Amino acid sequence: MGWMAWTGPTAAFFAAIAVGLAIMTASELRWPTTVRKGFLPIPTTRGDRFFVALLTSAWVHIGWLAATEAPVIIASGLSILLGVLILLKA
Repeated sequence: MGWMAWTGPTAAFFAAIAVGLAIMTASELRWPTTVRKGFLPIPTTRGDRFFVALLTSAWVHIGWLAATEAPVIIASGLSILLGVLILLKA
């Protein structure tokens, strides 16, 4: 794997996604999901909202890197807040 640049933040990012998927799997086994309609214009399941939260995180980070030279940790914090909002309210 010498061709990959595995830095600490990269490993933390993929570990966070793996932990999120594990939590999603455990919660699905314990409390089966129901389709609901929140502020998104479509009915969604828990997995749909998690996927939308991941996509939102990617766009926040891309926009952050394109628009500012401020630390990326701020974009990560914003992404976490938006992800929680999407998972709970969408």
